[in-house]
Amino acid sequence: MKEYSTKDIRNVVLLGSSKSGKTTLAEAMLFEGKVIDRRGTVEDKNTVSDNDELEKLNQRSIYATPLYAEFMNTKINFIDAPGSDDFIGGAYSAFKVCESGVLVINAQQGVEVGTQGFVRRAEEKKLPLIIAVNQLDAEKADWDNVCASIKETLGGKTINIQFPVNAGLNFDGFVDVLSNKYYHFKDANGTREELEIPAEFADQAEEARQALIEKAAEFDDALMEKFFEEGTLSEEEIHSGLNKGIAAGELYPVFCASAKKNIGTKRIMEFIKDVAPVPAVKEDGPASLFIYKNDVEQHLGEVSFFKVMTGTITTGMDLEDPATGNKERLSAIYAVAGLKKESVTALHAGDFGAVVKLKAGKSGTTLSQPGSGLKYDKIVYPAPKYRCAIKAKVQQDEQKLGDALKKIASVDPTVIVEYSKELRQTILSGNGEQHINIVKWLINNEYKLDVELFAPKVPYRETITKVATAQYRHKKQSGGAGQFGEVHLLVCPAEGELNTKFKIDGKDTQLNVKTQDISEMEWGGKLEFYNCVVGGAIDLGFMPAILKGIKEKMNEGPLTGSYARDIRVFVYDGKMHPVDSKEIAFIIAGRNAFKEAFRNAGPKILEPIYNVEVMTPSEYQGAVMSDLQNRRGMLGDMGADKGFAILKARVPLAELYRYSTTLSSLTAGSATFSMEFADYQPVPGDVQTKLLAEYAAQDEEE
Repeated sequence: MKEYSTKDIRNVVLLGSSKSGKTTLAEAMLFEGKVIDRRGTVEDKNTVSDNDELEKLNQRSIYATPLYAEFMNTKINFIDAPGSDDFIGGAYSAFKVCESGVLVINAQQGVEVGTQGFVRRAEEKKLPLIIAVNQLDAEKADWDNVCASIKETLGGKTINIQFPVNAGLNFDGFVDVLSNKYYHFKDANGTREELEIPAEFADQAEEARQALIEKAAEFDDALMEKFFEEGTLSEEEIHSGLNKGIAAGELYPVFCASAKKNIGTKRIMEFIKDVAPVPAVKEDGPASLFIYKNDVEQHLGEVSFFKVMTGTITTGMDLEDPATGNKERLSAIYAVAGLKKESVTALHAGDFGAVVKLKAGKSGTTLSQPGSGLKYDKIVYPAPKYRCAIKAKVQQDEQKLGDALKKIASVDPTVIVEYSKELRQTILSGNGEQHINIVKWLINNEYKLDVELFAPKVPYRETITKVATAQYRHKKQSGGAGQFGEVHLLVCPAEGELNTKFKIDGKDTQLNVKTQDISEMEWGGKLEFYNCVVGGAIDLGFMPAILKGIKEKMNEGPLTGSYARDIRVFVYDGKMHPVDSKEIAFIIAGRNAFKEAFRNAGPKILEPIYNVEVMTPSEYQGAVMSDLQNRRGMLGDMGADKGFAILKARVPLAELYRYSTTLSSLTAGSATFSMEFADYQPVPGDVQTKLLAEYAAQDEEE
């Protein structure tokens, strides 16, 4: 392979909903770029992308696959990103390293919820998009309908570069108003004829070309002036105007395609070469790279996929991780197309490559020349939407399971694994149930472990709603030195201004604060601890022991064993013994006095509430709303976004287990959602009664 300078490199991510045909388009691009001489199909399980066993089994993209094509003296690096929301991490990785995207839309379906999601993310990331309307050879292909849905989604930012001829089963060409030609395809291998535009399409073509020229002129004052004077622009000038509009994210050119028949692929690649943004990187100066993905391949071991961010990367180069100072030698570097790896001696800024067997080549790592100070932000992935508990069916396999999960998460950063001390469970989180099922398949088949997935416990919190007092005496005498400590305390909710006047034992009492300790609890909320003891009833030196006892009980709340929060404690009296009073005695006395006072202070269980936002086709709006209400959800704002209903609700986490699966079932897989922690709120009375009964039964069992 020849070396490509930055100006001759284009980096593109292929985006689109499942079944839009991205992988088939990728195969056609590889064919046009002479990387392969025969195109595979998803059905035959022989495509360059989707080469993993899991992808073949599921006949869908699960991982983002880096590919390239050498085309007209340009290297086009492209990443085939998964279309399903469950595997969205691959698209986020690609957003980090690509300068533009091709949004593939199914001509039979038009803009789908998944498509809309990619548009929103691309706009957030300021990633320019080219739109390829694919499957125009399908029986139900509808060009007018798909164009209408694109315009509804993207408004006046779209411009048709082409329109199809014979859309449907006889689709065999298109009119291209940029080149002013009719492209006719003679076979299913993309063999095309460049012809004059037929007379029957002349008026339609002229109207579309004028719209294109006018749109291109919008982004350049000089071009606009020339357009007003002469009424037209040259193809080169149109390219220039389109380039500026696309780079600014204000223009989405629309192309025709049948990836299956390789119709339109070459023209899309020509447009990418001529108009898509060049990597905005420095070709000179110190070398640096950013690892956007890593994988483990049979016979090779760990493979780290990177983008050259600055300078030139060469074989044998020594780089360092600026975060740790660890050195890495690039013993060999490769250009990558799926499992095919071609050894190269150098890669210039903007190019993609891979290296094997780095000591610490994880996704998100920067490697740069020592002393350069070059470092790049890690990839920020979306918050997980599905969580479950996981355990090995055989207790002795727990360590092996932990190691397996660690390896899986290192390859897929959207798999989150954590052991919750609070819940005493290993919690596995991902983007959806399909995502988690893939993890389970890997554990079963690659690591040969049997595991169980089940609903995780809910991280409830406990608090109080009233004022209460309690006292507890700890006295222990069993030969030798004894233990003695007595604590009188008052508890109330930690809210509003500090009040120190209370009714204690039927009398109005003013407490005087001697010392205080306000602790932010690591699980949220706080504990306010006030020493109000007078007359030396308890030495000041025992106050930390009392506080420790209280914190121990807050760590395992009196109601359900959940963390307690937002409580004020006033220690106002007690007793000690000149010989037998020890720290342990006051820890125990403080813990038990707090427990008793807590139970008498209108205790309340709090549950985590999440803000949920659902995007769904409007015909499913009623079913989605009803389901959210059945989950104790409080519906909030409702709106519409480019043809889709947007529903917002506050929903208890306890009711969101497997929600992604239910939503998919309710909407025929056409809706998507996001969820974000909001706050803690008291559970309803009937739910609290049920939780207390469950905890009591569990306590009895243990």
